[in-house]
Amino acid sequence: MMRLAALQMKSIAGDVAANLGRIGGAAAEASLQGATLLVTPELGITGYGAGDVIRDLAEPADGPIVRRLQQISAETGIAIIAGFAEREGNAVYNSAVYVNGDAAPTVYRKSHLYGDYERGLFTPAEPSTRLFEHRGVTCGMLICYDVEFPENVRRLALAGAEAVLVPTALPAGWSGTFITEHMIQTRAFENQVFVAYINHCGSDPMFSFAGLSRVASPDGQPLAKANSADETLIFAEIDPGAFAISRLENTYLKDLQRPHR
Repeated sequence: MMRLAALQMKSIAGDVAANLGRIGGAAAEASLQGATLLVTPELGITGYGAGDVIRDLAEPADGPIVRRLQQISAETGIAIIAGFAEREGNAVYNSAVYVNGDAAPTVYRKSHLYGDYERGLFTPAEPSTRLFEHRGVTCGMLICYDVEFPENVRRLALAGAEAVLVPTALPAGWSGTFITEHMIQTRAFENQVFVAYINHCGSDPMFSFAGLSRVASPDGQPLAKANSADETLIFAEIDPGAFAISRLENTYLKDLQRPHR
């Protein structure tokens, strides 16, 4: 069981120091409220709509950004998932990193890039299953558009994930509202996992964001949710054992693996 905190964040485009500072403040606040893991939005460290400067701000997974996140984690006593631009050689990936003090970080790279904006900045990664355990809960990561492909969540669930943690940069509009209010809860229900979908709010020079961050439980209900406009912290108890009846009644994963007759 773990207490999850999620920061619906208004990033400052191109200002890595300011965004790291905001994450640090949220980590301290979340830790004081008993959380052991803080999830923040897609590219929250660079700002999603920073444009071409994102490539200049990209760093390797062992660079100063990740080391600073590890330092914040160690100082506050809370693990962190944060979105950053990761450079490896000539490639730049839209990535998310899980840090827990000075332990080795876990990095996930976005596989499904959305639109010409992302395709002009990043290299798409091959779909991957990156799992880690936090406070006895097996977790996997996806980023934004990845979660809209049911195969990605199903792959993680079949690999043993109990919670799927999804930094996102969902724009405002009717489709974004549908995704948050229906699709995220459906992904949780059809895979009997928790899904945390954590967005930006407000606007940057290029985009306006939907907000509407939420954590959905295996029975398809919202455990916690934010409104559309405000920067805020939300909290949810991630306890797989509390949803044993839901898994007994909704045996999708077990039945998927049964041989056909």
